[in-house]
Amino acid sequence: MRTASLLVLIASALPTSAEVFRLGLPIDCTLGQDCFIQQYMDHDPGPDASDFTCNSLSYDGHTGTDFALPSLAAMQAGVAVIASAAGRVTALRDAMPDTGLTPETAGDIDGRDCGNGVVIRHEGGWQTQYCHLMQGSLAVTQGQIVQAGDMLGLVGLSGNTEFPHVHLVLRHNRQIVDPFDPDGQITCGTPDPDTLWSAPVDYAPGGLLSAGFATAVPSYDSIKAGTAAQGAISTDAPALVFWGYAFGGREGDRMRITITGPNGSVTDHSDTLDKNQAQFFRAAGRKTPATGWPAGLYTGRATLMRDGQAISESQSVLTIE
Repeated sequence: MRTASLLVLIASALPTSAEVFRLGLPIDCTLGQDCFIQQYMDHDPGPDASDFTCNSLSYDGHTGTDFALPSLAAMQAGVAVIASAAGRVTALRDAMPDTGLTPETAGDIDGRDCGNGVVIRHEGGWQTQYCHLMQGSLAVTQGQIVQAGDMLGLVGLSGNTEFPHVHLVLRHNRQIVDPFDPDGQITCGTPDPDTLWSAPVDYAPGGLLSAGFATAVPSYDSIKAGTAAQGAISTDAPALVFWGYAFGGREGDRMRITITGPNGSVTDHSDTLDKNQAQFFRAAGRKTPATGWPAGLYTGRATLMRDGQAISESQSVLTIE
């Protein structure tokens, strides 16, 4: 979620160590398996963007942490947004449709970037805000007392967003705080060891979200929807394609796509990113030979490479009969 200007944490506004506030995850999922952190708070005071590690998983003016789902199908299955800490609900909205930001919806969203959301006041001057919840899913009421882990609603696509996620904003005495680096003193390469998370939250610099086989290069919409992978392909299909969908791409990263079959390599293709990309996909394959695909086992693999090293990999197995 974007704001007009970056709010900078004043370190002196933080409480003493004896009063430290702790957060649980705001989403009922397992990071790195069925959800991921797409973007972190922006610490760059200028027009560029930098997360708490001095890397590029943020954008200019981003004020929170985005806990994202890999597809619209995952959102539609229902994933709970949960309270990160105990407190009282002080504000909510539940009427905005799950359309996301498009040229057609921009006017309706203007001024309501958070979409459907909940604000919780905690002890000690702390406040959490949860944005982009699914329309009609809110499970709390104004003034209600909630405990850490209580369901607030479901992950949605309301407000100023292009992918399903919950945007968590943390404030202390009205100042925005990054739970990954609460003192706001960024030292590149040495992240703050004293985060506000109640359990360690690993930093992933990018990675594969999904991958699969298809009989043609799939549309980006079908990949984001979670409907691109085909579970059965015939020997006379028009082509055999493997695709990989990833987040956190940096300029110079390579996506390598390989397919091997009963007779060896079908394809081995690499594509290099020419710019940073928050989310992207790449696909490669071959047209079906005149005699059709040999029956047997085929393995597709997508590998995200950075500085010559594999940072993430996803593979799938397909049987052609």
